[in-house]
Amino acid sequence: MQPPWTQSIDFSKKPIFVCWETTKSCLLACRHCRARAIRRSLPGELDHQTGLRLIDQVREFGEPYPALLLTGGDPLMRQDAMDLIEYAKGKGIYVAVAASVTPLLTVDALRRMKELDVDIASVSLDGATPETHDALRGVPGTWAATIRAVRDAKSLGLRMQVNTTVMKSNIWELADIFHIVKEAGAVAWEVFFLVKTGRGASLEDPGPAECEEVMHFLYEATRYGIPVRTSEGPQFRRVYMQRQKGMGAPKGRLYAHLAGRLRELEGEPSGAPALRLNATGDGKGVIFVGHDGEVYPSGFLPVSLGNVTKESLVDIYTSHPTLVGLRDPSKLEGNCRICDYGNICGGSRSRAYAEYNDAFQSDPACPYIPA
Repeated sequence: MQPPWTQSIDFSKKPIFVCWETTKSCLLACRHCRARAIRRSLPGELDHQTGLRLIDQVREFGEPYPALLLTGGDPLMRQDAMDLIEYAKGKGIYVAVAASVTPLLTVDALRRMKELDVDIASVSLDGATPETHDALRGVPGTWAATIRAVRDAKSLGLRMQVNTTVMKSNIWELADIFHIVKEAGAVAWEVFFLVKTGRGASLEDPGPAECEEVMHFLYEATRYGIPVRTSEGPQFRRVYMQRQKGMGAPKGRLYAHLAGRLRELEGEPSGAPALRLNATGDGKGVIFVGHDGEVYPSGFLPVSLGNVTKESLVDIYTSHPTLVGLRDPSKLEGNCRICDYGNICGGSRSRAYAEYNDAFQSDPACPYIPA
């Protein structure tokens, strides 16, 4: 199935991704998690029939339908997870599953997802060593189980993406993580830039200069054959365009280490940099439905917009004043308002909200000064 983000879509009319937090429950307790996951489902979690109606609402956007990302918590904590996948696939929807690496993510579960024609699954890898990753996940053995899950998925023919969150504790390991991801057979690498919400609020996130050097490293990584994407890091699109225009790489120690290590592990790049420049952002091409049906611009921007049990998701996305504003660069403040890359980047609205309690302020993680 052709992913919606490969097609021309007016983000004022529909998103390319509807993210559904199917449950808060999860067997892990990751230090940086947005969701504050717990062992049992919370009261108010959408039941099976309401979940089916939500899937029907995704179709109401019309073709090409937005992709449906089942996330959590851990979607596999829901007993009806496979039934929900089967229903969505039967409706012609592109389905992605963000699973936690727990005893529930068995070979049989991966095989069932393949049988149901899940378009892509994802797991998280936040360290190049068990020591780094397992310390963040809170469960020994999770690093090894994650690598095993990616390899098992590949052997079954199930496309698997690996997600990595950039933090002080793993930032120097990113080149090694990319190498592990590529060698294990992942089809994409998505790099998350920390927004201080949930348990992530307790961690020291990288500063603007470090984020910028990581973005330039990611530009180098796009030359090695697998797609590299960012979440809450829209500045990557600005960096990519600048490098394509001939701007040089930064001279910082972090970038030098990561770029040098990348070449040690992967050799000289054989291809040109490749990145699909979708100008998405919080509430712009992306919408998030919480476990109880509350709708938010994204999972990191806790501004409630309505509830799918009472209102149409289509109406909320297309008409809510907050979302209309977030999609208008002229409504932004500070450097993001006057930035010459405003249309393609726009900054992280979630990070602005976390820092200033105002989603329209400039992204505090971006060091770029507009001309």
